[in-house]
Amino acid sequence: MLVEDSLVVRQLLIHIVGRDPRLEVVAAVASGEEALATIGQTRPDVVSMDIRLPGIDGLETTRRIMAERPTPIVVIADSIEDSSLRISMNALRAGALSVVEKPVATTHAGYDAVATEICTQLRIMAAVPVIRRRPIGSEWAGRTAAAPVSAALRVPEAASVLAIAASTGGPPALARVIGGLPAHYPLPVLVVQHMGPAFMEGFAAWLNSVVGLAVSVARDGGRAEAGHVYVAPGDRHLELGPAGHLRITDAAPVGGQRPAATALFRSVARHAGGRGVGVLLTGMGEDGATGLLDMRRAGGLTIAEDESTAVVFGMPAAAIRLSAAGTVLPLDRIAAHLARLAEGGP
Repeated sequence: MLVEDSLVVRQLLIHIVGRDPRLEVVAAVASGEEALATIGQTRPDVVSMDIRLPGIDGLETTRRIMAERPTPIVVIADSIEDSSLRISMNALRAGALSVVEKPVATTHAGYDAVATEICTQLRIMAAVPVIRRRPIGSEWAGRTAAAPVSAALRVPEAASVLAIAASTGGPPALARVIGGLPAHYPLPVLVVQHMGPAFMEGFAAWLNSVVGLAVSVARDGGRAEAGHVYVAPGDRHLELGPAGHLRITDAAPVGGQRPAATALFRSVARHAGGRGVGVLLTGMGEDGATGLLDMRRAGGLTIAEDESTAVVFGMPAAAIRLSAAGTVLPLDRIAAHLARLAEGGP
């Protein structure tokens, strides 16, 4: 089902989806009200959701669909509008699985790449099982700042940095893991999330609003501070440099990705060695697997998300096949495991 109020964009989406023989449009509607009234009869496998709709907006429509008839939702967002970005990220919190850029005219330079990404996301998400659930972040909403790090939260001498990477389905997963960490987590957290470059500032701002730790887009040369989360900027690699400083580079993509999880993990292996902790979450493809293996060979602690909770099991599965993951855990157990590591537990 396509939900889009602009007739021009709706027809463009119908054209884009129609080019892919693996996809079929069962309904194309112009409002959230129409989507809610139609979804029970059409029973789509996946919904393409506009955010800025007349009447009930895309965020509220997403909430109602996830509460009443859970269906995979891909948000199609205008990446250049700040308000649209914020609403799009809140749609992820409400249960949408991914955000992709809204297409413009077929003559636009980036049209083919955008069209391909839309179809790819719709195909992947159509196969994702979804259930009724509370909004991401509700389990730690309202948490107050804790006292300064106590002896119970002292970090083992060997650990100095936590690196986390995700791709498809990653924003809600990252929110759940990072949001479950102690309010004064004693490690800096470096994050790679595969997402369109125009969305990264909005993604970091959204993540900052739903977790207890401070989140910002990483800046070249900045020092990685304990209890802070640093998100790789759009179309740039994030790496750990010497003496705990951050490096932002425009080096060639690794495995077709920039930012790349493998680039981040390899830098942690190189500069933190056995003091690094690496986590690989849901995602399509194999990015991060070889980098996580480098971390494990360097003596670092490595974790991959279990198949039972991964929206797309590609990246964690690749790491597991390579024996790069020292531990495999379902999503809801990863934060507690990371907290125990910070407490010096087994």
